[in-house]
Amino acid sequence: MILTVTLNTALDITYRVGSLRPHASHRVSEVTERPGGKGVNVARVLAALGHEVTVTGFKGGATGRVVQEKLAEVPRVADALVPVSGATRRTIAVVDERTGDTTQLNEPGPVITPAEWSAFQEAYADLLHGVLAVALCGSLPPGVPVGAYAGLVRTARAAGVPVLLDTSGEPLRRGVAARPDIIKPNADELAELTGSYEPLRATQDARRRGAGAVVASLGPEGLLAATREGRWRATPPAPVRGNPTGAGDSAVAGLLSGLADHLPWPDRLTRATALATATVSAPAAGEFDRGLYEELLEKVAVTAEVTAA
Repeated sequence: MILTVTLNTALDITYRVGSLRPHASHRVSEVTERPGGKGVNVARVLAALGHEVTVTGFKGGATGRVVQEKLAEVPRVADALVPVSGATRRTIAVVDERTGDTTQLNEPGPVITPAEWSAFQEAYADLLHGVLAVALCGSLPPGVPVGAYAGLVRTARAAGVPVLLDTSGEPLRRGVAARPDIIKPNADELAELTGSYEPLRATQDARRRGAGAVVASLGPEGLLAATREGRWRATPPAPVRGNPTGAGDSAVAGLLSGLADHLPWPDRLTRATALATATVSAPAAGEFDRGLYEELLEKVAVTAEVTAA
């Protein structure tokens, strides 16, 4: 079983409009609601790949109940969300059908009390028993200490569970110092962490700061990985038109799936790149175009940057 942690879970609401125009009224052609947050998206992709997944984080209020109800509809995903007094946030995505562009509005999330944070840490430690890997994903809701992910990384390492960290800013900087097995920043997050805009140099710098492996998302250019075994670049055959929201989450799912299946790094990167690219052409985060994914598994190019990292 794989555990995903989404401290700032959400109900993802997507509106589709013919053309998005500022200062105008819009007729919505379609509305969808899905359980969301980065770790939840990761869990849905992992489940679609056939893995058993447990989702944890916080739930609260009427929105939290809707998230739980919709999670119960996802095969192979178990709900271990921890209740809080505040309300789970909503994220609003408005898709312009004319251009394909998406405008995103993200609420901050509920304020977490010290007692609620302590209860979560106890539940998290219990959930680590028998877990193949854990992913720590996304932003921190108000009230959670900025060093929260660092503590969760240390707890996983003490339990002997490989841990992947996917966050940004100060939570990433502190989390890296706790020595996670993998981090998966995008190019901007990596530059903010290291001060370098040259990806090869930045991935090596991030490893020196404590990460066992660094897999950087470079958008349509694919993934760049620096690991103990070597450095690789994984590139899709061609850009795919669509909505890139959730592509990074699918890449995380591919990395975790490859870890659980004991694949070598080049094959993990192939899987992660194929999933991320196939997500761009899917309608929502946490989903992917399976036919395109299977086609891309044969077409993603993985090249070694150096023989050793």
